[in-house]
Amino acid sequence: MRPDTIQFDGRVLYLTEDEAKLRAQLYDGVSFDYDPNEKLIDNISTDELTPGWVCYYYDETLARYCLVGLRGGNVEKDAIKNGGFGVIVSGVSKGCGSSRETAPFSELKAGVKLVIAKNIEKIYGQNCQNIGLLTSTDFSLLERIKAGEAIPIEEFTKGLDPIAAEIVRHGGLFAYNQARLAGKTVPPAVETQARPMTLCEKIISRRAIADAKTGELGIAAVQPGDALFVRTDVRFSHEYVTPMAEALFKMGLGEDAQINDPGSVFAFRDHLTFLDRVMPQKHIDMGLKEQAASLATVQERFTTSQGVRLYGEVEREGKTVGSEGICHNIVIEDLAEPGQLVIGTDSHTCMAGAIGCFAFGVGSTDMANSWFTKDVRVKVPESVRVNLTGELPAGVAAKDVMLYLLSDEFFKSGDGIGKVLEFAGPGTMGLPLDERATLTNMAVEAGSFTGIIEADEVVVDYIGDQRGVDKATLRSQIVRADAGATYCKTFDIDLSQLAPMVATPGDPRNGVPLTQLRSDAGEVKVNIAYGGSCTGGKKVDMDMYAGVVRQALEKGRALADVKLYIQFGSQRIRDYAEQVGYIQLFESAGVELIDPSCGACIKAGPGVSFTPDEVTVSAINRNFPGRSGPGQVYLASPLVVAASAFLGYIGGPEEL
Repeated sequence: MRPDTIQFDGRVLYLTEDEAKLRAQLYDGVSFDYDPNEKLIDNISTDELTPGWVCYYYDETLARYCLVGLRGGNVEKDAIKNGGFGVIVSGVSKGCGSSRETAPFSELKAGVKLVIAKNIEKIYGQNCQNIGLLTSTDFSLLERIKAGEAIPIEEFTKGLDPIAAEIVRHGGLFAYNQARLAGKTVPPAVETQARPMTLCEKIISRRAIADAKTGELGIAAVQPGDALFVRTDVRFSHEYVTPMAEALFKMGLGEDAQINDPGSVFAFRDHLTFLDRVMPQKHIDMGLKEQAASLATVQERFTTSQGVRLYGEVEREGKTVGSEGICHNIVIEDLAEPGQLVIGTDSHTCMAGAIGCFAFGVGSTDMANSWFTKDVRVKVPESVRVNLTGELPAGVAAKDVMLYLLSDEFFKSGDGIGKVLEFAGPGTMGLPLDERATLTNMAVEAGSFTGIIEADEVVVDYIGDQRGVDKATLRSQIVRADAGATYCKTFDIDLSQLAPMVATPGDPRNGVPLTQLRSDAGEVKVNIAYGGSCTGGKKVDMDMYAGVVRQALEKGRALADVKLYIQFGSQRIRDYAEQVGYIQLFESAGVELIDPSCGACIKAGPGVSFTPDEVTVSAINRNFPGRSGPGQVYLASPLVVAASAFLGYIGGPEEL
């Protein structure tokens, strides 16, 4: 257990937008008092805390590279570790983006005890709790810390659910669970009475562990704020994260620890498949090529020893042709079913919500814990209802719906953090399954807990036909929201009124109509057009790319001075593209095709930028600084991505 009070002896680092002040703190030993008028950096993503290449490490080496990806390039190797900082302070939305636990782990191991920000993103905040890094949104603590006051632990448990508060008091999740399994602490019983529930609330109540000793599942009801443990149906990780989770698993439970029910655990070699094609020479010189390759080796050894199914690389005619598929695409294709509870060590786990399951990302510690207990802790989130009506006009896609929604002040201000986006209405159910998956995939870009859509016959037919699962069984698993369920906010969107959108560089919430971009910035010249990733590499995305490419060729157009990349989300999607003639079409137009993998979305494959002046228009889901290289990344639909490659600037297919 932690002591009742915490003393903060280190310096306070203010992540200010004033680069001179920031460097003075980092390198000149200068300290500042908190000034509420000082503009602090907002929306610091986990990509900035630990860029993708830093995540090839999964031990205390991470401390040396803490915050080296911060915009402006002012934080150098060892700057945080050697700076003597005990507290880091920033603005709105700390820890947005990826679920990588390397981010808070790098801060903790660099000597940081406390993170203060105006709001803390959900997964990042939970990862901080799990590893013992304190967080707060109370800026008044800064004066007390400066005065040398020992701060009561209760200041860091205020507003937390009972389980999270106990995890903080114990100093982390493993310490808490050791006490829990020994009977020294018991999660409080959920006593919520029967009430109308949202879609996610109903799944949580059904998967709730009613009796830890007998394994009995299901309680009468839950409501926002209830804290409990829930039984998982599918648990998965990928090579970026599995090694760190394994290290934590053995650290907490011993070298001989065994996974509970390995048949429901899956691993993927899908993120770094093509890293060697784009790794900069300086990273090779640092030994990162070997370090990155070791992640796959460690994962394969672990899955073999534990009897876990590994979705690995595929060879054809003696040549590696990518991964079996990106984890999120495979979870929908092969693994998840309606009404289930799915966790993965990736923030875009929420994509599986398109088939009516409660799916969300967790960090390495949560996953390592679940390997042993088969459960995961949940604080029941509030839900936002997104009612879609009407039909999308020609040239508009689900990506535009999300960029439009994310641009709302509710999400830009951080009010959407930790909420569930429950999509409903005839407009939602009229979309193809792949387009629904775009909606749920990008829910995390709003800072949301997850996204979810009620399953219907489209889902039943897809899973039944794809996997041979009994359709009557699938129908019986469908969970529906209750009439009269409570939502903290409701959006009513008429799809017929939407237009193509573009998110300007820096954040997916920077969405503007394409027409506004053109009027404000003129023709934004493009160097790279990238169509791929879990969000933009599905079958329906291939249909959109192909439609635009065919239209361009029929008009006698050739690719402008732009590299157009199209990457498949899985081998099934690649096979589909081949069967319908898309591969020949793409190749005839000079498109560079890339076999299935995560790739450029995480700066790990063809389609990345190499210089700051390069401009990319991309179908991926996030464009945080440095995410896909040092260049400027605009997010757009597959239609706009493909059209822009022929136009030479960001524009839509109607301009062809």
